[in-house]
Amino acid sequence: MAASPLPPPDPRFVLRGTQSAVHALHFFGGAEGQGQPLLLSGSLSGLVHIWSLQTRRAVATLDGHRGQCVTWLHSLPQGHQLLSQGRDLKLCLWDLAEGRNAVVDSMRLESMGFCRSTVLARGQRHWMLAMPGRGSDEVQILEMPSKTSVCTLKPEADAKPGMPMCLELWQAESSPRPLLLAGYEDGSVALWDVSERKVCSRVACHTEPVMGFDFDSQKARGVSGSAEKALAVWSLDEQQALQVCKTHELTNPGIADVKIRPDRKILATAGWDHRVRVFHWRTMKPLAVLSFHSATVHCVAFAANGLLAAGSGDQRISIWSLYPISSDSSTLLSGHVEDTEVGAHALA
Repeated sequence: MAASPLPPPDPRFVLRGTQSAVHALHFFGGAEGQGQPLLLSGSLSGLVHIWSLQTRRAVATLDGHRGQCVTWLHSLPQGHQLLSQGRDLKLCLWDLAEGRNAVVDSMRLESMGFCRSTVLARGQRHWMLAMPGRGSDEVQILEMPSKTSVCTLKPEADAKPGMPMCLELWQAESSPRPLLLAGYEDGSVALWDVSERKVCSRVACHTEPVMGFDFDSQKARGVSGSAEKALAVWSLDEQQALQVCKTHELTNPGIADVKIRPDRKILATAGWDHRVRVFHWRTMKPLAVLSFHSATVHCVAFAANGLLAAGSGDQRISIWSLYPISSDSSTLLSGHVEDTEVGAHALA
């Protein structure tokens, strides 16, 4: 007899109280004396909530974006500083040490686009910031915290990729040169050499704007989603040339966010169809469809310990414990793993 599909898993727990749609999520550190990380959420109403995953309650609320949607959150290497980006065209730097929640610096963004910024740590006290630039197709690179301009990356005149939609700064272990991956409005992904201010390569991944991507620098492989019914998996060779490896067809169109888990075993997508889909990263085999939310899932995030958080337009944040982080590749492929709503224990 054929095995029947396992029942859909339930969230480990659900966080409520944002009072508006959740558009950004970010795990950081561990609370003092506790093993659990804290979870940050950014909402449509402009608030940032800091959640304790032990009490399952918000321990602080940050209000620095004048009621405009918070689109991006990122903690800095020091651990107690937070960056938040909002639709009020402001990037805020928060000091969260010892219970503080004050904006200690801010910068004005020049672009009204939806592009989230990105950070590359350069030691404990210095970091590089890439953010949408003044021109609609430009990316501005700054050294922080001095706000010293490094360069403006502007596509060649004949490229016309449109607005940058998502950015990721990174650095190969074998080179000190910072690189930038950028997903564009025309559906392409480009690799920039920041020092040379030039595009090393560009590849067409989608026919719609790139809504979200993530990059695995150890495997030199990335994955992106758009309004289409497909994920694109692409790779970077030793000559810094991008190429599409495969596409994975989805049941419904629209991916708002994509994240690879820190152990690079699985990835999760945030869907316009209210679902979170989980895939095996090496094979792109579908592992689970999480159908808890009742509105668009705008964002997903993984903690270092493997917890998955999903934020939705239904004003809820679901927390999932899927597939132990110590699982090996063979474990990840066991069980019933069709693209249906399967149990989180499918990998056990």
